[in-house]
Amino acid sequence: MLISEELLESYGAETETLHPGDVIFNEGDTPRQYYQIKEGRIKLNHFDEDGRELILAVLHAGLSVCELMLFIDKTYPVNAVAMKPTEIIKLPTGNFTRLLDENPDISKDINRFLSERLYFKFIMLQNNTSLRPEVRIKGALDYHRSFSHNPGPFSFEVPFTRQQLASITGLRVETVVRTVKKLEQENYLKIIDRKIYV
Repeated sequence: MLISEELLESYGAETETLHPGDVIFNEGDTPRQYYQIKEGRIKLNHFDEDGRELILAVLHAGLSVCELMLFIDKTYPVNAVAMKPTEIIKLPTGNFTRLLDENPDISKDINRFLSERLYFKFIMLQNNTSLRPEVRIKGALDYHRSFSHNPGPFSFEVPFTRQQLASITGLRVETVVRTVKKLEQENYLKIIDRKIYV
């Protein structure tokens, strides 16, 4: 967990249960809460002018959700949607600010976490400009694996479908399927029971 559940609760946090498809916030909403995933998975998405979904991130237990928006006076640039049964911990912005003021070590942890996330996001964005689908897919997989604490080979189960991987990389599903098979032949990833492991 980024911030312990006990510490969050001591500042007034509450837990909310979500079902797949439940929206936590919409693009354009004003940030009013700190959100941390206790269990489950959340996607941050955006729909382009043609109505096509672009998935910008998939977040899992222990991670916070768009916490960087609490430090600036801007609205959310994405939607946050539960992908499976999920529990989130919510803390009002004022209480979150007080928690950081009174716990400087937590504030440092948040800064380090944001810096790591931005670093890997830059790498992923660079890869997504490539015309080569394997570069895009590797960049997306490496970005999401960066949140895993298990560095062993093929230990990270990729948390999305081929369709979602296409939405993340801006590729066609057919291209993703073909490229994933090629990357398996190159021993970059493994497919076990139709799931991708890197």
